[in-house]
Order: sequence, then C-alpha cells, then structure tokens
Amino acid sequence: MLFSIFAYDVEDSLPLRQQARPAHVARLEELYAQGRLMLAGPNPNLDSEGFSGSLIVAEFESFEEASKWAETDPYMTEGVYDYVDVKPFKLVFPK
Repeated sequence: MLFSIFAYDVEDSLPLRQQARPAHVARLEELYAQGRLMLAGPNPNLDSEGFSGSLIVAEFESFEEASKWAETDPYMTEGVYDYVDVKPFKLVFPK
C-alpha cells in the first residue's frame, strides 16, 4: 500500500539538513532501488533560504512499517524534522 509522509522541519533547519542529507538520501535510494519510492522532495521556503518540510510517497506493507520508517529517518533522528504525518495514499495520476 502507498503512504504519504508529510514531514515538517524545525525552524532554521538548513544546517541540520546539510549534515544529515547523505544518510537521508541513501535511505530514499534504497526504497527507489526496491521499486517502492513514487516521489520524494523538499518544500522550499518561499521567502527565505532553506526548507519547511518534505513529502515522500512510498510503498510499505503497513501503516506501522511506514510510520517506523518515517520515525527512524535521519532527518527525524538528527532533529531536522519537528514531526511527521503518515497517511495512506491513493495514486490517481499518473495512471
């Protein structure tokens, strides 16, 4: 089943993001290699440098697995994300 992971950054997260990025991207690359990653990317701030959060859509066996994956992401464990919101996702487009 697909799940969306909406992640919300702490204020002034850019230095923390830069430090944790290699480990974070490695986990995303692993999902991608397994054919489970639909999309992933950050939400740039409109009025300043840096980011306000991220969106990841990926396939997991269960809500619990998706939540555990999100909670153990380096951006979460290293303090980039303030919190994450995991929800089931239904892909409509592209078909």
